[in-house]
Amino acid sequence: MANPLEIIARHYQTGEGHRIIFSDGIIESIEPAESPENRWYGPGIFDPQVNGYAGIDFQKDGLTTEDLCMASDGLKADGCPRWLLTLITDDFDKLIARLTHLKKLRDADPMLKRAIAGWHVEGPFLSTEPGFRGAHDNQAMRDPTIADIDQIRETLVGDPVLLTFAPEREGAIAAIKRAAELGMRVSLGHCNPSTQNLNEAKNAGATGFTHLANACPQELDRHDNFLWRVLDSGELTCGLIPDQIHVRPMPFRIFHRVLGPENIYYTTDAMSAAGAPPGRYTVGRLDIEVGEDQIVRQPGKTNLAGSALRPFQGVERVAEMLGKPWQEIWDGFSVRPANFMGINHKIEPGQTASLCVITTNHTGKLMGVEAL
Repeated sequence: MANPLEIIARHYQTGEGHRIIFSDGIIESIEPAESPENRWYGPGIFDPQVNGYAGIDFQKDGLTTEDLCMASDGLKADGCPRWLLTLITDDFDKLIARLTHLKKLRDADPMLKRAIAGWHVEGPFLSTEPGFRGAHDNQAMRDPTIADIDQIRETLVGDPVLLTFAPEREGAIAAIKRAAELGMRVSLGHCNPSTQNLNEAKNAGATGFTHLANACPQELDRHDNFLWRVLDSGELTCGLIPDQIHVRPMPFRIFHRVLGPENIYYTTDAMSAAGAPPGRYTVGRLDIEVGEDQIVRQPGKTNLAGSALRPFQGVERVAEMLGKPWQEIWDGFSVRPANFMGINHKIEPGQTASLCVITTNHTGKLMGVEAL
């Protein structure tokens, strides 16, 4: 057993000082203690949509333990100790083979087992309509079957799984129902559902919407479009990418007023360029480029192809867009996405020490983060 470690910091919500003792990654005790004014602690950032990080593209075959550790270390350095490894649209057999390989690597490494809390399969059961399909491979899209859902569950055994569907596809409602029966979370996304599609999907067990306001055409019917339908229907926990690029500040604030913060979580939708310098990278078969502005695009095209946002940077941008202290929005990047996945993310004795120590300056501005 490793020697116990301790941190002394103020609780991010109450401001009360505590000493937290932990060893072997498990919290042993939490007790009152005097703490510096500028040192805080809170639940670690939990990101349900990470396509790659620190130059590592999860969509590639033949990844190694070292590759996953490099991405995990990069995420942890930016405040995110737990996340869902996300695979996007590809030939279904290739996706299953990739999941099998990555799960084997993850299960064999204690550090990766703590970091990779589960899996997000975003495709191939998505819309083929221009705009709605985003950067996903149109040729690999297809309708889901019950057998597909069973195979995903068998491959990932009892791990938490998030599936993103276009509910308007043939067979999608039955597949959503089966996924929910097997304990998987179902999110809608890259889709253009009618009100009937939405209601049927929710009745079948869908509970979320993947990166709302993205994966859609530049031009939408101003009177009736998927955004209005989702906002009007309610009952879905919606993800937002808070990089100020995918969703600009004005609609970002409007979504919060309409949906309420409790129905929103934040995600980076990070790909291999996140946590890495500007340059050229990949997302599966796609070559993409990222400039100093952090905008991720295919060379010569205008549509976005993922995000280069760092998790801790996302906290800063949400606070800026909503005009609120970082303490008030922290749960949207930690507790709410974990709760959405049914994952215990509490800071309490006996639980995994998945937390962040945050430093601020004399004005309360975020200065740094250390994830444990």
